[in-house]
Amino acid sequence: MDPEGLARWYQENLGLPAFPVVQEPWLQEGGPTVFSTFAEDTEYFGRTGQQTMINFRVPDLDAMLAQLRVAGAAVDEEIQEEPYGKFGWATDPEGNRFELWEPAG
Repeated sequence: MDPEGLARWYQENLGLPAFPVVQEPWLQEGGPTVFSTFAEDTEYFGRTGQQTMINFRVPDLDAMLAQLRVAGAAVDEEIQEEPYGKFGWATDPEGNRFELWEPAG
């Protein structure tokens, strides 16, 4: 596990600010925080050892998935469309699946 390398990867590929362990609160812009639970045997996370998933709101899902592909990330080909937006998934260099959400509207 390489926490600094993984933080750098998220900064370079998703534009998330790298931060030290002690930090100011990270404020959201215009949107809810959602907490959902899943069954222990869910396949939604992509691998059985993963117990949580981060969901990032993005302004353009297709562009973000294309950017991640160019960077060599493992990107799920499925895109799920719901009345409240589109969802896509990718996996970081340490095997953690994450979700991207383009809100409808």
